[in-house]
Amino acid sequence: MSAPIIWILTPFAVGFLTLFFLQKRFSPLIGGTVSTILALVALIFPIDTALLLGSTSIKISASVQFFGRSFSLNTADGPLIAIIYGLAALWFFGTEASGTANRFVALGLMIVALLTASIAVEPFLFAALLLDMAAMLVIPLLVPVYQKPGRGVIQFLIYQTLAMPFILFSGWMLAGVEASPGAIGATVQAGTILGLGFAFLIGVFPFYNWIPMLMEEASPYVTGFLLWALPTFTVIFALGFLDRYTWLRSSPQLSGAIQLAGVFMVASGGLFASQQKHVGRIMGYAAVTETGLLVLAMGLKSSEIVNTTFLLLIPRGLELAVWALALSIIKRRAYSLRFSEVQGLARSYPVAVAALILAHLSMTGFPLLAGFPARLALWQELARQSLAVSFWVFFGLLGLLIALGRTLAVFVMAEEKKAWELNESWVQIIMLGLGAIGLFILGMFPQILQPLIANLPALFEHLGQ
Repeated sequence: MSAPIIWILTPFAVGFLTLFFLQKRFSPLIGGTVSTILALVALIFPIDTALLLGSTSIKISASVQFFGRSFSLNTADGPLIAIIYGLAALWFFGTEASGTANRFVALGLMIVALLTASIAVEPFLFAALLLDMAAMLVIPLLVPVYQKPGRGVIQFLIYQTLAMPFILFSGWMLAGVEASPGAIGATVQAGTILGLGFAFLIGVFPFYNWIPMLMEEASPYVTGFLLWALPTFTVIFALGFLDRYTWLRSSPQLSGAIQLAGVFMVASGGLFASQQKHVGRIMGYAAVTETGLLVLAMGLKSSEIVNTTFLLLIPRGLELAVWALALSIIKRRAYSLRFSEVQGLARSYPVAVAALILAHLSMTGFPLLAGFPARLALWQELARQSLAVSFWVFFGLLGLLIALGRTLAVFVMAEEKKAWELNESWVQIIMLGLGAIGLFILGMFPQILQPLIANLPALFEHLGQ
């Protein structure tokens, strides 16, 4: 058995069967269980290494050929695969509590499988095609049947489609630049085209306007899943570019451009979040700010670039899952999610509101919560390089904190005689409670991530060396 068959073909096939042949009410259990098993297998069984179980020898081969392309996952990919499918299991188990359409799990498994294939495919430039295919599968989740797509969906589709030719063309140019690094003009052109491609793909300022639009138009849970999955694999893809091409790693102009883009995203995301009167749009701008932190981490001139980036990526999945689930529950009562509609709902949905506030606090980097260790590590690296950048990061996170204060004030603004109620179901309470506990555990004991993060730099041969 080969690793790509286990972690790419198997979840894709399970998603396909769930979509067309299996009963939809079992889909959350099927998707969550399959993802959990795949995560555990990735942790227990090293790839391309023989294990002796009694008299039986087990070995998962690293690669497989498919349509003339090679898909390869090696030993260093094991912890990354475990993280990906572990977080995916959390999203799939939460589907029942969120009330999301049943096809979410089926299409979600297929999306995660395609995204996993994007880090395994060789030549690695074909990852851009797989990322675009995964983006296409998101569309049926964002737009219900027989409903006209909104502006946010259309802009998302346009930007993701535009990113593919830019990245593919820049890859072709980079091959020539690597062969003749003295061609300054070609170097600048290749870097500019590559930057535009990733700006469209990851939603770098000013190309992220589709994110708050989607938070208004589509299900918060589906949009939250999108904001977790695509940026995660895009960041890994971008790190692969930096690792592969020497002149990209050593270019001070590129590092400065990356940091400038990250600063704009963090500062503008926090500023716009503080001005919103829609709790869904606030989550969208918080996700923009978090993505800006990831971009800043990729622009670090430090050997800790990989560790810092993944330290940001892991809590992000949990924060977005808890926040999106809480919003989905609240949206059943207040469809528009505007401040005027959610006013006083802390007394009607206390568990959902509390979980939402905790996830928001974590994204601001509040101590003892999951986001704090990653932001502390990033701040330490930024402080050594630029106090100005550190200030603008503080400015953006302060904007998120102001947005949190306004949100909390609206949620608790109820009549004094209004009684406290518990309208969440037991499934919703359990899922939100587990998520909140996870936020505290990752914040107070960040060392539990060390076994997973320690081997991730091995994914990149040169980056951060």
